[in-house]
Amino acid sequence: MVPRYSRPEMTAIWAAENRYRIWWQIEVFAAEAMGKIGMIPAEDAKTIRGAYDRDALGEIDIDAIDAIEAVTKHDVIAFLTWAGEKLGPEKRWLHQGMTSSDVLDTALAVQLKQAADLLIRDLDELLKVLKRRALEHKLTPTIGRSHGIHAEPVTFGLKLVQAYAEFARNRERLAAAREQIATCAISGAVGTFANIDPRVEEHVAAELGLTPEPVSTQVIPRDRHAMFFATLGVIASSIERLATEIRHLQRTEVLEAEEYFSPGQKGSSAMPHKRNPVLTENLTGLARVVRSAITPAMEDVALWHERDISHSSVERFIGPDATITLDFALARLTAVVDKLVVYPERMQKNLDRMGGLVHSQRVLLALTQAGLSREESYALVQRNAMKVWESDGQLSLLDLLKADPDVSGRLTDDDLSALFNLDYHLKHVDTIFDRVLGTHA
Repeated sequence: MVPRYSRPEMTAIWAAENRYRIWWQIEVFAAEAMGKIGMIPAEDAKTIRGAYDRDALGEIDIDAIDAIEAVTKHDVIAFLTWAGEKLGPEKRWLHQGMTSSDVLDTALAVQLKQAADLLIRDLDELLKVLKRRALEHKLTPTIGRSHGIHAEPVTFGLKLVQAYAEFARNRERLAAAREQIATCAISGAVGTFANIDPRVEEHVAAELGLTPEPVSTQVIPRDRHAMFFATLGVIASSIERLATEIRHLQRTEVLEAEEYFSPGQKGSSAMPHKRNPVLTENLTGLARVVRSAITPAMEDVALWHERDISHSSVERFIGPDATITLDFALARLTAVVDKLVVYPERMQKNLDRMGGLVHSQRVLLALTQAGLSREESYALVQRNAMKVWESDGQLSLLDLLKADPDVSGRLTDDDLSALFNLDYHLKHVDTIFDRVLGTHA
């Protein structure tokens, strides 16, 4: 976790204070359930629950727990030893029939669920901004590019509504991943419930907003975690896709849109004229960091027999790093889109730059409808289009076609002029927006 790329609410989820309080909840709720079913004395269970209700732990003494762990070499035992000091003789019932993974895995599920809730909220904020800007530029014409080369006209709104649809899918994926990860395991050593009743697991799960893990060896199966981090990686890739689009649009030769450049901002330590796409470049890098969690998460799936801890050290890194970084990146992307400076006049200038080449397909199709074969039509249009291309847009495709007897013999000047109509390309924009947003606003 790097403070520069962290936000407090997400960082707090991974703080030792939050982790230990979740551990305490698990132990208390388990004891409470044991008291209700007669595994431990009901009065002792009520005493433990009462200690929780009055916040007997108070401020978590991280240093004290660390000092105990330095001796025990076991984090859960260290915590239980420290927490037990806040109780009387009833402390002997803490962790009854449980194993460390019951606490660690269930707590991690809570933390990942909390992180997912924040990330879903982040996505909702991004979707609101994307929708607003997409509607704002629904009919702002711009050039569509394939292979980085001018193709045919689109609108800037279509670029943004496409991003909206992509991030809406990501929200659905994350909601599903959240559900998959939010499971509770209180099943004891090797997961057989030999020393604990399944009803204890059900109670703890209900209290924590989780579902019981159907079958949990001694750990919750890591395919759940692999899918969770893979989903974060897909979201990061969507961030990078939109960030890369903005970076390209800000290039000097294009300059159709650019990041907001605030008063007093400096673009270069050497060149005072520079306005660089630093935020979207940063997002590209952050996306790589989030995706780096995917491979180790996948490799964590294959554990030895009923349990080993090869996954543990990995998750101590990727849990905080991936969620904290993605939270920051989503917030940054939202701010970039919200303040993105758009230049419709430059978009129109770029559209017109290549002498009408963007309308070549319409002429091709019109010639086939006038009786020529597709191959003949293609050759006629291409030979004129290449002259425009080689003139760097100084020649006009429409003028050349009108002067070409092989073309004018099939299409009149009026026919040809009608084919060079920008609105033709935008006639179904409303349909696309309706598919995505369900509105013609």
